[in-house]
Amino acid sequence: MSSSGPMRVFLASQSPRRRELLKQIGVPHDLLLFRTVAKRGADIDETPLAAELPLACVERVCLAKAGYGWGVTVKRGLPRQPVLAADTVVCLGDEILGKPADAAAAEAMLARLAGRRHTVFTAVAVYFEDRVESRISRSAVTMRAIDADEIHAYAQTGEPLDKAGAYAIQGRAAAFISDLRGSYSGVMGLPLYETSELLNRFGFRIWP
Repeated sequence: MSSSGPMRVFLASQSPRRRELLKQIGVPHDLLLFRTVAKRGADIDETPLAAELPLACVERVCLAKAGYGWGVTVKRGLPRQPVLAADTVVCLGDEILGKPADAAAAEAMLARLAGRRHTVFTAVAVYFEDRVESRISRSAVTMRAIDADEIHAYAQTGEPLDKAGAYAIQGRAAAFISDLRGSYSGVMGLPLYETSELLNRFGFRIWP
């Protein structure tokens, strides 16, 4: 795809971190918001299927977001521009650790991650017209040993409550990370290498 003017994308996400990351690499974008909680239910059900492995789950949900987002643009008669979607899962082995329901759940989750290595998968997909492509980033993150007082103090900041795995690597939890092998931006929620590679395939050049 090519255009004589600046190309824009729709970001199908409510995450301010993903907006910041797209801005970091100079991608003009507009928000395409979904319901996450409503009387009629969420637009995309992100609940893992029975016995579904993390890699399969993150790819399925990401593609569902992208496809639903494209459908919304067509239905609303919005500008024909690519829809970019992403999804992130944090897992210990094959167990997916979602967003904690409250501070106590966050503390329990962090206690499990402390002193151990875990995996973060982030899938990114672009949907435009009758074409969709996706990429997946995999990162191995190790947390140092964290005592109960530190975990409690961090949970009380409120930072873990809307984060998969109950921590934000770009926030105060950075002090807990002793090793990262993979993509920092991927752990944040949007792997910029994979994202730029994908956008390039749809004709969006990060570098003119």
